[in-house]
Amino acid sequence: MVGFGPADVPPTAAVKFIGAGTAACIADLFTFPLDTAKVRLQIQGESKAAAPNVKLVKYSGVFGTINTMVKTEGPRSLYNGLVAGLQRQMSFASVRIGLYDSVKQFYTKGAEHAGIGSRLLAGCTTGAMAVAMAQPTDVVKVRFQAQVGTASGNKRYQGTIDAYKTIAREEGIRGLWRGTTPNIARNAIVNCTELVTYDLIKDALLRSTPMTDTLPCHFTSAFGAGFCTTVIASPVDVVKTRYMNSALGQYSSALNCALAMLTKEGPMAFYKGFMPSFLRLGSWNVVMFVTYEQLKRAMMAARHNWASPL
Repeated sequence: MVGFGPADVPPTAAVKFIGAGTAACIADLFTFPLDTAKVRLQIQGESKAAAPNVKLVKYSGVFGTINTMVKTEGPRSLYNGLVAGLQRQMSFASVRIGLYDSVKQFYTKGAEHAGIGSRLLAGCTTGAMAVAMAQPTDVVKVRFQAQVGTASGNKRYQGTIDAYKTIAREEGIRGLWRGTTPNIARNAIVNCTELVTYDLIKDALLRSTPMTDTLPCHFTSAFGAGFCTTVIASPVDVVKTRYMNSALGQYSSALNCALAMLTKEGPMAFYKGFMPSFLRLGSWNVVMFVTYEQLKRAMMAARHNWASPL
């Protein structure tokens, strides 16, 4: 069998917390170029409206965007904001994914079977908690991904620490928390859809098919969760990206940003970057959940072997 088998001892909260952050970082390393392409496509209409007289690079499609970025800015541009992205995952995924089971048990008061309401409530809770901790890292990540490299080398931010300092200096501390409201809304939706769908698909597969709690089951559940999450969360994700990347005073609120998109670009603007979003979320979910399940088992096995004398 590939990977570790089902664990005899359930993983502890600490194992889940560390495992979730680590697995999310590994998933980001594999899928970050798709996320960067998604951000470029999402802000494309905004850039045109903000600077009508400036000739801008035109992006078309996922792989077309990646190809254009490599040609005009070099391959390293695909990983703009990676450091902030990894910082975000260690603080963000550890909370929203790693604490999900513990919060779910809290709401069900330790009952063996959790209802859909308890799962949704747990997803909303850990999603909001994660945003409260990791919002500045998300703002910096989006700003880096949106930053277009030029031949002269003039860039808005020169490094991750410089980005934190520049945003705080020019926009105040509140600048680092720009887009918190749409991000809480997005992550409540994403967390509920992603974790609850993964939970439900996995339970259904274990109950109704010959599959066991091993890699094929984790892969199928993660892919299904990624698709459902993309469909439901895309509109909020686009608004969040636009608002976080906007110049100071461009939008009065996240709602104003959404209304501006609707009036200037039409309803389909809310699904800009859908394909890279799906490719990214689908692949990210597969890598993250499969890695997470294996890490939990490996860590518990190591903990058991360490605790057991030879």
